[in-house]
Amino acid sequence: MTPAILSHKPHRPAAEAPLIGDLGLAKARTHEFCGGARHTLAMILAGAQEGPVLWISPGWLPDALHGQGMVRFAAPGRFLFATPRRPEDLLWAMEEGLRSGAVPLVVADLPAPPALTPVRRLHLAAETGAAEGRFAPLGLLLTPGEGGAQGVESRWQFAAAHTGAQERWQLTRSRARNAPVKRWQVSTQASNRASNRGPAFDLQPEAA
Repeated sequence: MTPAILSHKPHRPAAEAPLIGDLGLAKARTHEFCGGARHTLAMILAGAQEGPVLWISPGWLPDALHGQGMVRFAAPGRFLFATPRRPEDLLWAMEEGLRSGAVPLVVADLPAPPALTPVRRLHLAAETGAAEGRFAPLGLLLTPGEGGAQGVESRWQFAAAHTGAQERWQLTRSRARNAPVKRWQVSTQASNRASNRGPAFDLQPEAA
């Protein structure tokens, strides 16, 4: 008898990976970052973690991460890059990376949000990686605009709101299984020269 690919059993989120301040993302699950500054938020997340990062992006598009822009958030040498040539291989590569449990963070930079069934497969792959691999991996989908991937554990929108020389962003948690919609103002603090984790950030909730 062929085992079912999908399960209706409730999941048990693993420990959280730090994001900014006291905010974290459940490991062994897949989350979504969207908005104009989504790549910056992904780099902030990478800088808050330890270990290698698998970054998957379309091989047919000219855009790519720039080392000099990355280095202030996380060491570029930690990143493993995959650039599939076919759209269907983007999520396949992400699924395999999560299932291996070989890296703590797997990022897929997508041209459009995926449907529900592929996201469910990513959750299951991350759970397998957590059970059988070295790390409890976190899956991250980067999607344009306001996002919209179905079935993600959480969705976060990040948009620039800089004022003069002060770097500022608006962070919105627009979807989460066990938390309400909420917004914060994020700004940079003076970097700790003794730290290899990149710049520090100040997180202030916006009034309801």
